Amino acid sequence: MGDSDNMFGQDASSGEPEEENKPTAEELEAAGQSALFGGEAQAPAPAAPEPHVEAAPTAAAQPYRVLARKYRPQTFAELIGQDAMVRTLANAIARDRLAHAFLMTGVRGVGKTSTARLISKALNCVGPDGQGGPTISPCGVCEPCVAISEGRHIDVIEMDAASHTGVDDVREIVEAVRYAAVSARYKIYIIDEVHMLSRNAFNALLKTLEEPPAHVKFLFATTEVDKLPVTVLSRCQRFDLRRIPKELLEKQFADICEQEGVEAEPEALAIIASAAEGSSRDGLSILDQAIAHADLDTGGKVAAERVRDMLGLADRGALRVLFDALLAGDPQGLLKAIDNQYSLGVEPLALMRSLMEFTHKITVAQVGSSGADAPTAEEREAIESWSERLSPGQLHRLWQLLLKGHDEVRNAPDPLVAAQMALLRVLHAADMPDPGTLAKTLEEMAANGVAAPSGTANGSGGETSQASRAQAPAPDWRGLVERVRNDGQLNLASRMELQVRVVELAEGQLTYALAPGFREDFSAELRDGLSKITGVRWQVDLVGEGGAPTLVELQEAQKAQQQERVKAAPIVQAAFAAFPQAELVEEDSAPGGADRNWSRNA
Repeated sequence: MGDSDNMFGQDASSGEPEEENKPTAEELEAAGQSALFGGEAQAPAPAAPEPHVEAAPTAAAQPYRVLARKYRPQTFAELIGQDAMVRTLANAIARDRLAHAFLMTGVRGVGKTSTARLISKALNCVGPDGQGGPTISPCGVCEPCVAISEGRHIDVIEMDAASHTGVDDVREIVEAVRYAAVSARYKIYIIDEVHMLSRNAFNALLKTLEEPPAHVKFLFATTEVDKLPVTVLSRCQRFDLRRIPKELLEKQFADICEQEGVEAEPEALAIIASAAEGSSRDGLSILDQAIAHADLDTGGKVAAERVRDMLGLADRGALRVLFDALLAGDPQGLLKAIDNQYSLGVEPLALMRSLMEFTHKITVAQVGSSGADAPTAEEREAIESWSERLSPGQLHRLWQLLLKGHDEVRNAPDPLVAAQMALLRVLHAADMPDPGTLAKTLEEMAANGVAAPSGTANGSGGETSQASRAQAPAPDWRGLVERVRNDGQLNLASRMELQVRVVELAEGQLTYALAPGFREDFSAELRDGLSKITGVRWQVDLVGEGGAPTLVELQEAQKAQQQERVKAAPIVQAAFAAFPQAELVEEDSAPGGADRNWSRNA
């Protein structure tokens, strides 16, 4: 048995296990050795020869652990913001209705991997007396709980799918699941970032995932659940972890600061919670940086001013100045504020996004009831003031202009110049009334009898008046033209509309003159066409002058009359009085079907 003893690590001379002279698992984890947290492997410090020295504290030599690792949730009670998931798991455990595969999804830092480890502890906990069963509140002191927390439990296998993407890696899992757990109740496979597995790897896992042995549980975590095959999703019980509310993050950060003995201003914690965007890990990383950034001469107090400076928010005041200049129509102040932001390293595209963010917050504050969402009291007060001053129409128009400017800046060869031009366009359009307000103003001006400016009169009014006073041709002439067109003589019908001024029209007889600009005598063509459609021999004579306007001239005269009626309307006169440089345009269609997009301007 001596060889056997040596095989298991006992000292041949003393008979005592070497394990007693080695660092504990807690010391290895604290030194960065824990496989759970992925620390770099370092050789543990050799044990001191004297027993009493071995028990001496070694905290001074241990590396600092960041807050995100130090305060990782160890119980479901410490997992904030996921009450619905915890309640579901508690009911499933209490009723013994445990799924064989769980999928945790959500944005970074909301507790997906931590939840997987907590489920592992909950399923394998045996209680302090070793007689307990699965529970939503694992004791944390039994051997399975301690081993899982330290990342050394042999039956809880954690795999990073980002570095194990192939079929061979999955094949190892498939071959290992047939063997029972060594010491735990369940053999658990935690696969992080599972969406990184290849398609073939997913296919190789499907059968085992659908019908695993009773002693195996699969726990998947991913930030991109849409990349998982539907066949995998249908085999898992899915939990969507939500973004953590800002209020819960502030409370968590305040508790951690209290435990760390760090004083922090409430406003500073609010800024950090806003910057975390619902991620506890991101917020703790920022808090760690803020504590390190705090001045030692102030006792290491985390101040809001220093946090704003650290996060690049010190110029939010300058950004508010820029937004004020934009709304006030101050071009010089606007360009100066843009130059100040650019000199401080703010990219033009980021500047446009910040202004769009302001517009969005103002709009939300205007329609909401919970007040403005802002990281500082000054910004909150400014947003509430803007929401009272601006109308919804102005805000939506401002958003559209900024959105168009953002696209222009993104695609422009010189983003700064594009940003200046886009914001100047926004500035000049900021005080323009919306269509509803404009219509109301014009109606009020019309009611007050505001006359239209004299410059709106039509310059060709003399000819139009003469044409409008001319007598229309006999109704039969228009009917004859339509019959010629329906007979398929389109060219003749077009010339009859455009060139013929009817002097005398009777059954079988037509006397006509040509419209100005036409000299060609087409009497023979007219005679043949009219005879064809009526069955009567026609006599057609051309005279030098006189006659009623052509059908085209009559149509133009009618349009001119309609335009004069439009200009005479009080609301149009008020519009010309308010906007002297305005032009009246109308859509027109030429006779014979030739379209003109836009006709002459008034």
